[in-house]
Amino acid sequence: MNYQPRPDDVSFLLDTVLGAAPRLRALPPFAEVDDALQAQVLDEAGKFVAEVIAPLNRTGDEVGCRFVDGQVITPPGFREAYGALVEGGWLALSAATEDGGQGLPAVLEAVLFEWLSAANHGLTMAPGLLHGAYECLKHHGSDELKQRYLSKIATGEWLATMCLTEAHAGSDLGQVRTRAVAQADGSYRVAGGKIFISGGEHDLTDNIVHLVLCRLPDAPAGPKGLSLALVPKVLHDGSRNAVHCERIEEKMGLHGSSTCVMRFDDATGWLIGEPNRGLAAMFVMMNAARLHVALQGIGLLDAAWQKADAYAHERRQMRAPGPAPASRGGEPADLVAEHPAIRRILDTQRAWIDGARVVAYRTAVQLDVARHDIDPKVRERAQRWCALITPVLKAACTQQAFQGASECLQVFGGHGYVREWGIEQVVRDSRVTMIYEGTNEIQAIDLLVRKVLADGGTGMSAVLIELRDELDASREIDADVQRRLAQLRYLTTTIAMAAHADAALPFEVADDYLRVVMLTLLAWAWARIEHAAPGDARWSAPAAAFRRWALPEFEMRLGIVKRACESVTAQTVA
Repeated sequence: MNYQPRPDDVSFLLDTVLGAAPRLRALPPFAEVDDALQAQVLDEAGKFVAEVIAPLNRTGDEVGCRFVDGQVITPPGFREAYGALVEGGWLALSAATEDGGQGLPAVLEAVLFEWLSAANHGLTMAPGLLHGAYECLKHHGSDELKQRYLSKIATGEWLATMCLTEAHAGSDLGQVRTRAVAQADGSYRVAGGKIFISGGEHDLTDNIVHLVLCRLPDAPAGPKGLSLALVPKVLHDGSRNAVHCERIEEKMGLHGSSTCVMRFDDATGWLIGEPNRGLAAMFVMMNAARLHVALQGIGLLDAAWQKADAYAHERRQMRAPGPAPASRGGEPADLVAEHPAIRRILDTQRAWIDGARVVAYRTAVQLDVARHDIDPKVRERAQRWCALITPVLKAACTQQAFQGASECLQVFGGHGYVREWGIEQVVRDSRVTMIYEGTNEIQAIDLLVRKVLADGGTGMSAVLIELRDELDASREIDADVQRRLAQLRYLTTTIAMAAHADAALPFEVADDYLRVVMLTLLAWAWARIEHAAPGDARWSAPAAAFRRWALPEFEMRLGIVKRACESVTAQTVA
């Protein structure tokens, strides 16, 4: 089956649980955004994704991208589907109207890209960096560069890449060797090689705008000496730039996306931002990029769940324990969905999808609050939320996408391991999300070492208090969440104290700490959902599964971190 977006679920979470529309209308750019407009956008987006994008998913995986004489040929139908994305204005949802966009809130774009990733992750990789490239150029590009490239990127008429990784360096960007040499006309000659470049070459658009991390001849060593250059595939006079795709990677998944090895042979480019400030120019896109990858994880897990749930309600196997289910009729075996082990898998993954959506959609709203609220203190709080929560979402949602998709494959038994059912593709495609946009281990270290401990836990404490104050202690579920929020605050203080005795400790427990944070956020999200939909069977089953099967991990991870801290303290005392 092909992926089917469910706008009603999303509208409930946005409107009833989060109250997103009134919050967004309070921001000057979105004064006209009401529930009706939001619903219309979601309904039309859902239809487009289901009818145009999802049917190409299997073809994209089985045919894949082909590399012929230095050119990349995308799978059948991809070019036409991408053209429909551009023509329909879908890629320009949140771009400013003066740049050719529709000026809508970031959360609507977030939902769209969640659905696109669920329906066809390979094709969605092509425009996946457009928003980040747009923001980077808009905030740091010269007027001349913005005039020439901004609207083309905003609308998706030209696609963009981010060329960071080099074969010898991996995630250590401080080792980047690609060089950029200034020319008399203000341009630069860019020379070097990059690997793992998604969409580095393809036939979807006439031009590709590469954002290339590079180093000037007199630049200091390490990450502080990096610059960012805009290097187009085709120059403004129509001539081909010295940008070459040497080959495409043969990957475990994402066969519909060309992952390229790129070579720049003194290619013509122009700096974005100041010399030696390339990472600063990139950071403007960091939170949005992490959120988008988190939403890929949520979407892929939803795609896996839809396949498994549909199969479980069609396939009959053995008798389910307990009283005869109403669905049995005169059949010799019960539906797979009636078996407790399968029900546990399906409801637990549903709990992750719905709860993570609440946290992710709140984060998307906070991105706009951080940009547009008239109160600087409110903007500061929103920015703090985004800085702390986006690495949590990126790591936790992508990890659950892979592990949860594997669980959903289990529902099929042996049929899940063969290609015809499509679930094995989701498992393969989802695995890469744990790696790119910073591996999940790097996300965890960024959260704990660079964000939380940098101010002694003050910022994280403020976020947790904000969540606590949104709950009602007179309700049993809310009181339980408030207790966990307090435990997380205490754990943060415990790590900060132990880190004084062992500087390596935070790096060792970062993954477990991030998982504790995500489980706490999910507990808060499910408290909000249950308060908004008391007794609704659609939400009560995954709510119960979350508390029974997912939330107990909170105590396990909390205990792991506490024991690590106690070990350091004991050694210090001894």
